[in-house]
Amino acid sequence: MDFTPTEEQTAARELAARIFGDLSTHERLTAVGTGSDGELWKALCEAGLPAAVEDIGLLGLVLLLEEQGRTTAQVPFAASCVYGLLAVSAHGSAEQRERLLPGIADGSVVMTGALSDTAVRAGGSGELSGVAPVVPWLRDATQVLVADEEHRLWLVRTVDARCEPVELTAPWSAGRLTLDATPAEPLGGVDAYDETYDDMYDDVLATARTAFAGLQAGVCAGSVARAVAYTNTREQFGQPLAAKQGVQLRAADAHMDTEAIRVTAYEAAWRRDEGLDHAAHALTAAWWASEAGHRVVHAGQHLHGGMGADLEHPVHRHFLWGRQLDAYLGGGSELLQELGESIVHGEGEGEGDA
Repeated sequence: MDFTPTEEQTAARELAARIFGDLSTHERLTAVGTGSDGELWKALCEAGLPAAVEDIGLLGLVLLLEEQGRTTAQVPFAASCVYGLLAVSAHGSAEQRERLLPGIADGSVVMTGALSDTAVRAGGSGELSGVAPVVPWLRDATQVLVADEEHRLWLVRTVDARCEPVELTAPWSAGRLTLDATPAEPLGGVDAYDETYDDMYDDVLATARTAFAGLQAGVCAGSVARAVAYTNTREQFGQPLAAKQGVQLRAADAHMDTEAIRVTAYEAAWRRDEGLDHAAHALTAAWWASEAGHRVVHAGQHLHGGMGADLEHPVHRHFLWGRQLDAYLGGGSELLQELGESIVHGEGEGEGDA
């Protein structure tokens, strides 16, 4: 395994870090409130970063999402790239790729996904009925990738469905998606579901878990960085808080947890890019992101003392994002159970494994 970024991945990451650092500031995030930052999304698309994901792969996307997480930038980057660009490029029909990929790349088409916690049924004519109670970035989306109860994947235009705002812990412009005999088209076309729809669902789910784990690595890295900066400047009894052993140990634990999230996300992403089995590795990354991410953002808030309880303080955003990602990934206990069951049944041990 070699997780060393390519020149293209490194260049994209540096560009993303600069754009997020310049535009996703505390003042701008305060002004945006709970919505999305349209100007930032436009800047990212004009810089070609969503389009670049098709070339730099899932590992490249994880690197970009780390930079988003560091600043808790409020744009639908992960959702549109995972449920849109990567899903359509990997599993869409030739017509769907030609129709959708250019718009996803330039930001005029925004995708999101409703793969879990849904109660959606497909009718005989390809219409969908049911509810997805919480869909991240639904208020920004023009298309939604929806999984029905049999794990078939469908493309639905938001203008054809009912979308109602829902407020989450993190400001992800989420919504409730209600489908009532809503027209939909199968991802991959009408011939895609003879034998492959389970594989398609599993791949998109594993890709999403890996990408959002990468986002969590950035959220945690930002939380730790803020805690380190604060404890090095905040003094108590004539000494910086960082001089206290208890503070050092708590920060060190948070740093190691963050590195564990990062390396497991890198491995899962690298394996997908190399065409190897990656479902179990994506589950591992998701478990670390959920379980360890929970610990890290709590530590970051606690190390800020009373300031960590200030809803207007930047570190509080990392806390909210970390908790939301924990919930969105499924929770540590549920993920661990699923991972254990996959190991017992011998899943994730294909020809590509050593």
